[in-house]
Amino acid sequence: MKRFFVYLLLPLLLIVGCAKAPITGRTQIMMVSPQQEQAMGFQAEREILKKEKLSKDRALNERIRRIGMRIARATGLKLDWKFYVIEKPDVPNAFCLANGHVFVYTGILKYAQNDAQLATVMAHEIGHAIAHHVAEQVSMAMVTNAAAMAAAVAIQHNVKSSGEQAAYMAALGLGANLGVVLPYSRMMESEADHIGLMLMAKACYDPREAIKFWEKFAKKGKEPIAYFSTHPSSRQRIAQLKELMPQALKIYRESGCENLNASTASSQPRPATHSPLGAAVR
Repeated sequence: MKRFFVYLLLPLLLIVGCAKAPITGRTQIMMVSPQQEQAMGFQAEREILKKEKLSKDRALNERIRRIGMRIARATGLKLDWKFYVIEKPDVPNAFCLANGHVFVYTGILKYAQNDAQLATVMAHEIGHAIAHHVAEQVSMAMVTNAAAMAAAVAIQHNVKSSGEQAAYMAALGLGANLGVVLPYSRMMESEADHIGLMLMAKACYDPREAIKFWEKFAKKGKEPIAYFSTHPSSRQRIAQLKELMPQALKIYRESGCENLNASTASSQPRPATHSPLGAAVR
């Protein structure tokens, strides 16, 4: 059933727009314009600001802004970068909207022992944004829904028993979720890890701290089975980061980061001196 679903997707994938993800260079499915994606970002921001409590801790807000701007400069993109801290100590989360506005929940701070580990999280989230993962997810959902509708019509025309139709439809939904939606989500999470690692290295945050962060984060509780999850397991993430580490350390060293005093590197912004990393973004 999963193979059948993929065959239905192939003709649709040939007619949609394509883009290239930054740094990884992966070809992406795009049926959403940058303007539409930006609009979705601003709409999400309005909803978040209506219901969430922003932190009034000036020092923390400045710390988040400082770390975020170093990473933002490393992207080489002139977005309207903004940084918000949400006062939720029990929520270890962060995200970056398509408009370059980043939200960090205070719950993530217990897992980040220093600025570099916090940069790990923020660079990952900024990686999602500059790779246009929201637009790609929406595009993939459009393609998947179209394929599912085509499959449903085929089932109704070729399967006479209502019981068998229901069974096929249930299998189709399960196959789409396990065979397309969840793997695609895990792939984008891994890609954001990849992009984020290179961004934090270019911003002069020691990329080796990313592994320390994920090792600590992995201890927060039992993880779901990766096959049924939207995210790769911490073990998988750490393995990928170790594989990418030589490349990240090369960027880190070539940027002169190792020559900086550790305290200076974590407290003062370093201007970007190179062109944007990797492939151009839309």
